[in-house]
Amino acid sequence: MKSGPLRIFFDGGCRPNPGMMEIAAVARGVEYVRRGIGLGDSHQAEWLALLHAVDIAIEWGGEDVELIGDSVAVIRVATGKAKPRAGDAHHLAAYRAAVAAIPRLRLRHILRSQNLAGIALAKTHPR
Repeated sequence: MKSGPLRIFFDGGCRPNPGMMEIAAVARGVEYVRRGIGLGDSHQAEWLALLHAVDIAIEWGGEDVELIGDSVAVIRVATGKAKPRAGDAHHLAAYRAAVAAIPRLRLRHILRSQNLAGIALAKTHPR
C-alpha cells in the first residue's frame, strides 16, 4: 500500500481553441488521455479534466487525494476562492458532488511546464 496522498495531475485543452476538446490525468505514472470528447473551449476542457481526475481518484479508492493542475481559474472556483463564470455552475456542482466521496482532498495549482498531464497531452498528440 502506498503511503501519502494519491497525487493526480490534470489538464485539458482544445486544438484549435475553441474546438475539439481533449483531457488528460496522470496518477502514479499512469496516463489517462481522452481525445475528441466534444466541441468546447479550453476552460470547459479544464473542468472536464478536473472531473476526470476526481473519477480516477474514486476508482483508485483514494481517501487522501491531491489534485494538481495549471488552470488558475478552475482551481480558484473549485476551492471557493472565486465566483464561477457563466456556464461553470454545472461543472462546479458535479465537482462538489463527486468529491464528497473523498475524505481528504486538496487542490493545488502548478505551472503549465510542471503539469504531467499537460506533458502527456503534448507528447501523445497526433502529428
